[in-house]
Amino acid sequence: MVNSTGISFSGLASGLDTQAIIQQLVSLERIPIQLIEQKKAAEQDKLDKLDEFGTKVKALKTAAETLSTVDDFFAWKVDNTDSSVATINATGGAQAGSHSLEVLKLASVDRWAFDAVSDPDTDLASADGQQLTFDIGTTSYSLTVNASSSSLNNLASAIEDMAGDVVNAEVVNTGTSTSPQYRLVLSSKDSGEDNRIANIATDIAGLSITYSAPDANGDPTSANNLTVGNNAQAIIDDLQFERSSNDFSDVFTGLEINLLSTTPANTPITFTVDSDKEAIRENIDTFISAYNDVVGFINTQSTYTPSETEGEAGTTGALFGDSILSTVRANIDRALFNVDPTVVSNDTQGYSTLSLIGIKQGNDGTLSIDSTVFDEKLANDVDLFGDLFVDSDGFDNGGADPNTSAYYEDTTADSGLAASLVREIDRMFGTYEGDIDPNTGERVSLDALFDLKESTIRSSMSRFDDQIATMEQRLEGFRRNLVLRFSRLEELMGALNAQGAALSGALNASA
Repeated sequence: MVNSTGISFSGLASGLDTQAIIQQLVSLERIPIQLIEQKKAAEQDKLDKLDEFGTKVKALKTAAETLSTVDDFFAWKVDNTDSSVATINATGGAQAGSHSLEVLKLASVDRWAFDAVSDPDTDLASADGQQLTFDIGTTSYSLTVNASSSSLNNLASAIEDMAGDVVNAEVVNTGTSTSPQYRLVLSSKDSGEDNRIANIATDIAGLSITYSAPDANGDPTSANNLTVGNNAQAIIDDLQFERSSNDFSDVFTGLEINLLSTTPANTPITFTVDSDKEAIRENIDTFISAYNDVVGFINTQSTYTPSETEGEAGTTGALFGDSILSTVRANIDRALFNVDPTVVSNDTQGYSTLSLIGIKQGNDGTLSIDSTVFDEKLANDVDLFGDLFVDSDGFDNGGADPNTSAYYEDTTADSGLAASLVREIDRMFGTYEGDIDPNTGERVSLDALFDLKESTIRSSMSRFDDQIATMEQRLEGFRRNLVLRFSRLEELMGALNAQGAALSGALNASA
């Protein structure tokens, strides 16, 4: 019988498994949906592989960036004859050479201690309005106290509030626990003569100090002057330098120099700055590995593997036949291998192409290093070696219009293969300016290669979702119609069965 939902007790009258019949019929009707779902799954595989591909290409860009500028390409090392005198590190922009260093004086901070009192919590002022004053550099500080809050601890806290950005104030016990001697200590936060604490004066009754400025040599003239704020002094390559701190990193471009101790008179140490060829080789190895990772991915995705079972289709990569594989490969190789023939013909020393410095491309497109040639070229002239990769004079497209080939071409004398590759990969992601829209007069923003491909795939998946949703609605209507028809069939069969039973009973009764 049919209830309000159109569902009946299956097969009671007909003896048929109507539910199974309905499920089989619905399953047959679902086949087109399953085919579309398979297409959507294939698009999802493409999307996943596209993301993996993009990650590998971006990793290649990162590796190329370490070779694209002078500061990044030329790794430097420092040979220091005495690391206890100074720490010296080379950074980008350093120059090879040998240097001497004699440390005459280290920088120090200015520190003063007031005379001791026995209790840090006892108020020291005899009346409100008494003051403590001092100068740091060209700034004067004046602390006016209330007699009821003028203990050493109160003063230290008030000084921190007033001048905590330039001075530290702390209370220390220089005595013992049974015979304490508490002293207020002021310390300049920065070293050097310009940061000395000067002109200290106080009329606070219980707070005393004897102030006198250091002598011309930077030595204290007061017992309360614990250390004098002095500048660091050093002789570097026979020139004397003076800084307010022990940091002399501004003397040479690309060299971080921090003084640690003085040297005996007229006994300088030496340090040598040289290119770190091992580090350069490591960066190029990383670059080649990243390049081969991209090429290997392209090769794998472009490979058709026949099935071992007769009659079955072979397997391919999710991006098999997709133009993005060949486009990326062509763009990358154009940046690395499209060297101006004029440059090659004028190259008398053999540094104008990757192959000339020992980086070879195999039949499968991957790169490998001939260490004998590579090491010889790197050792002979590291500057020429680096110039192959580095864009030393910057990028200039000459003002070419966006969305033209000239827009991405470097018109300067030196482009550098790694720098060109970085720009080439940059063009593959995000958006770029297209042609001018005649309606707005502004350039249209266009998706780059990877973003456009991703957008296309997602659009296909969205269309498949819409198709599946529509077909699922139709299928549900088909299922409901089947349920209704089979239910009515059950009702009809039930009625016929009832009539047959009644007729049979009547006949038997008349007999």
